[in-house]
Amino acid sequence: MLKKLSLVCLLVLLIEPFAVLAQSLTPPNVIVPRMRVIVDNDFSGDPDGLFQMAHLLLSPSVEIRGIIGSHLSVTDGFDPSKMQAENAAKKVKELMQTMNIKKTIPVLIGSNTAMPNDSTPVKSEAVNFIIKEALRTDTKLPLYVLCGAGLTEIASAVLTNPEIANKITLVWIGGPEYNDLAVPPPNYSNPEYNLNIDIAAGRAIFNQSKIMLWQIPRNVYRQCMVSYSQLLLKVKPKGKTGNYLVSTLESLMTKIQPFLNIGETYILGDSPLVLLTALQSSFEADPSSSDYVVKLAPKINQAGAYEYNHKGRAIRVYTHLDTFLMFEDFFAKLELANAY
Repeated sequence: MLKKLSLVCLLVLLIEPFAVLAQSLTPPNVIVPRMRVIVDNDFSGDPDGLFQMAHLLLSPSVEIRGIIGSHLSVTDGFDPSKMQAENAAKKVKELMQTMNIKKTIPVLIGSNTAMPNDSTPVKSEAVNFIIKEALRTDTKLPLYVLCGAGLTEIASAVLTNPEIANKITLVWIGGPEYNDLAVPPPNYSNPEYNLNIDIAAGRAIFNQSKIMLWQIPRNVYRQCMVSYSQLLLKVKPKGKTGNYLVSTLESLMTKIQPFLNIGETYILGDSPLVLLTALQSSFEADPSSSDYVVKLAPKINQAGAYEYNHKGRAIRVYTHLDTFLMFEDFFAKLELANAY
């Protein structure tokens, strides 16, 4: 009996320091939200949106006010249905259930179709939500709208109520290369994929609106590569979330393989939405580890190409991203989430 008690005491002595260490790793109220975000993405499409969403859900410096499931292009191979926005919202809920997210975050359904032209907004609960959040007067936290696909909802919101344009910073993954900054990749798509989802919405944002815009064009979001080996080592073993994310990507890789050999890397091109918001610098807050230039917003023509606009407002166009910080933070947060 004494031996058993001694063994129990020894185990307590051995375990207690680790329990104290685990608690010390997550002190309360050290990190609190310093910005509000609304996420708008085509979650039934490329799985990179799910990786981005998981990363943001694990980031305590942002207050996620709402998540919008948006549409893809008509007959897109990722989801050729006519219920793309509904399917996107379902994928978000599936991810949040897998992550065991307890906090109530509205998941909204965007439009299933693009804007009919660059001056006619679509109507949806998501558009109304953006407007309502932008017009809040009970908080001083800045509002970012994070778009990883088309611009249907944010363009429609600004067209519906132009007053909100000066209350939002729009971070958009999309648009082709600028001729003075980069060349397109081999066999590039034209128009660029995300812009092609809703060219009319792109024209409304670039040509007409006054909204503050941070753009991550194709040559820059293509920098966000991870290797399959990294995913197998640093993501898939990290609990239900890691397994869910990588298994979703593996399913896609298997489907693509007969038609296209994509090699052993994958572009998680939506992850800059996290880097440029949650991972801003501590003092003089800004995405200071990434590089951008300030350009006059070009006009986007009906074919989805840039045209010089000497009256265009100043926008940020990112040229280089701190992918090391971005992905190492994601791997670390998955590790921590799986540790408790």
